[in-house]
Parts: sequence; C-alpha cells; structure tokens
Amino acid sequence: MITQIKGKLVEKNPTYVVVDCNGVGYLLHISLNTFSAIPEGEAVLFYTHLAVREDAHTLFGFVNKTEREVFRLLISVSGVGASIARTMLSSMTSEEVQHAIASENVAVIQSVKGIGAKTAQRVIIDLKDKILKTFAIDEVSAVESNTNKEEALSALEVLGFNKKQADKVVNNVLKEMPTASVETLIKQALKNL
Repeated sequence: MITQIKGKLVEKNPTYVVVDCNGVGYLLHISLNTFSAIPEGEAVLFYTHLAVREDAHTLFGFVNKTEREVFRLLISVSGVGASIARTMLSSMTSEEVQHAIASENVAVIQSVKGIGAKTAQRVIIDLKDKILKTFAIDEVSAVESNTNKEEALSALEVLGFNKKQADKVVNNVLKEMPTASVETLIKQALKNL
C-alpha cells in the first residue's frame, strides 16, 4: 500500500526514524544498516514495507530496494518474523545475507539472534532460488533515469520476462532509438526476447 516515503527527517534513532511528509509524521522501523546509510540533511527517501497484523500496522523503512526485497523474502519464511528479519539486516548487510543464502552458509545465518539451526536451514531451502533475483535490484534502478525505460521494463516483467534479460534488450533498443516511446520499446524488446 505504501511503497516509499519522501520527506523531512524529524527524528533519527538506531531502530526507527520519523519522516514528516506534508505535515504527517510517519514512524518507520529501520535496521542498523539503514540507520548508518541515512544521508546527512533533512530531505530523505525511504522504501517501505507495511506489515499488517490484527493488533498493529507497522511501517518498515529501507534505504534501498535491495534491502527491502531481502526483508520481504525473509519474512516469507515460516518462523521468521519482521523483528528477526530486521535483526538479521542489522547484524549483516543485505549483500552478506544474499551471499550467505546463495552459498548455503547455515552458520552465518544461525549466528543471528533468534535463528536456530532448523530456521536457518529453512531460510536457505526456501530462499536459495529466490535470492538470486534480488542481486542487482539497485544497480538496475540507479541507471533507470529514463521513465519510458522503467515503464517498459515493468510491463515486460508483468508479462513474465526475466528482469535482467529484459533490461539488456531494452538497453540495446535504447542505443538504437534513444527517444523511443514506451510502446515502441516494448514492441522492439518483445521481438528480441
């Protein structure tokens, strides 16, 4: 529902921040990695995840999309709640979590407070294939200043194409036709996918 929040940083703590967005203060629970990566100054942008439970609506904030995606994957595993996922992302960077899962390193995952041997193995079994998709989410996003490109990639992803593969094809189309419309980008990409 709420995918990102951009506004003025009102309060900053190691576990949460408050962002004023047009007069409304949003409390975002954050990891220590996000805390240390918050830029100096008042203007901030956080990618968010809204966790809805019977007794609470909790907003989690992340400094980049990769960390948010790793968080979402972690909480999808049975036995890993939002607080354990946040603890994991506080004790390791999202890249370290990705590498630990991809390399099936049970000891590293188990080193996180609240994760036992069975849960660590379940994390690896459930996420090993999925975690590969989270690599390079931000690299792709950082290059995409072209909104036509973003829309075309989004459409191709909805159609079921691999994001990395679609990105390469769309980049090739943009080299030939830098001012191509979204429709043209999609049509040309579909011919080459």
